[in-house]
Amino acid sequence: MQEGEEGDKSTSDTVARIPPHCHITIKCTREIAGFNGLSEAVRRLDFSSAVRDVRRFNYICALLELLLGGQRLTHLPGAAQKLLLSMLEQLADHVATSKHNPEALRALAAALGGAREAERRACWGRPLGSRALWRHHDRAIARITRIAQDIRIPEPGPEVMPKLHDLPEECIREIMLRISDHRDLDAASSAWSVMASLCSERRVWRELVLFHFTQQQLSTVLAKDETEVDWKKTFHQLRKLYGLREEAQFAETLSLCRHCKCLFWRSLGHPCIADQCPEYRERLKEAGGPLPPHPVPPAAFLKFFSL
Repeated sequence: MQEGEEGDKSTSDTVARIPPHCHITIKCTREIAGFNGLSEAVRRLDFSSAVRDVRRFNYICALLELLLGGQRLTHLPGAAQKLLLSMLEQLADHVATSKHNPEALRALAAALGGAREAERRACWGRPLGSRALWRHHDRAIARITRIAQDIRIPEPGPEVMPKLHDLPEECIREIMLRISDHRDLDAASSAWSVMASLCSERRVWRELVLFHFTQQQLSTVLAKDETEVDWKKTFHQLRKLYGLREEAQFAETLSLCRHCKCLFWRSLGHPCIADQCPEYRERLKEAGGPLPPHPVPPAAFLKFFSL
């Protein structure tokens, strides 16, 4: 009996160690008819844990922002709506506890409230669909909004040293040079005069340009004989022309395995056919080796589903 229990325990431990992943259908054919369900993918990829991971937090926020901004949330099945609202509640609880990224939560709460009001106006003063479901949604939305409004970040006490204002300007500059989002630079400029002075330096915006754009793209807006470059103006010109590297805005994104057509978090890995099947691995070696996984930004992730 004990041996059987130990065997069951080892088996459950092995299953528990399997990283979150989700096989998807890329293209439907006569032989292969598939359908990708958003709620199933969210469960299999363990988005609930991802909201508490500092590396994956911004990816989840961007995904929820896309769902709420285009009012796609109200077009999802009821089970998917409840799952995503549950994710938002978990995200709100995490932000309230950690005191990190409160503005991201407030933006999501505002978008959620806007989607709710738009749905209410769309159908004779009340949302379309099950009243019981929307009562559940209303309670969840009220909790999320209340959590977002109640978050207060206390100022560090005198015992906390050093504070940001105590750091030398060289350290502040190094911090600014590592910011990859131009909106964060603008916010930092409005927060403190020292940061505003540093953000006006050409080097900060030059590094941002070189991070997001290639030399070929840069050559389309810069003249060959141009010596004094306004890097901030150049950055916004390139941003309007080419957009930003979406995958570079997140510490971690979902990836798509090109061999087993599986979505997974790159830092966690996934059980791949290239690792499990010796014959397949030999064929890959003959073909030149395995292909690297393809990054999947939030907008590309939603394209796998019929929304």
